[in-house]
Amino acid sequence: MIRMLTTIIMIGTACYIIYQNRYRLVNVLFGNSFIRRFLVSIFMNVPGVQNRIIQSVYPSRQY
Repeated sequence: MIRMLTTIIMIGTACYIIYQNRYRLVNVLFGNSFIRRFLVSIFMNVPGVQNRIIQSVYPSRQY
């Protein structure tokens, strides 16, 4: 019982610290070019994301 309670408190504390420093963590991750390329390639493989980005960058002209 005490071990489970300690585990829950530790997980909660870790989540709180990550939440408080989330922007610093994102900046550290995107500061590394290898990790940035990896994350962007994963994000672009999500269905529909690439099409939306291409449409927003190169909008079709309606005459």
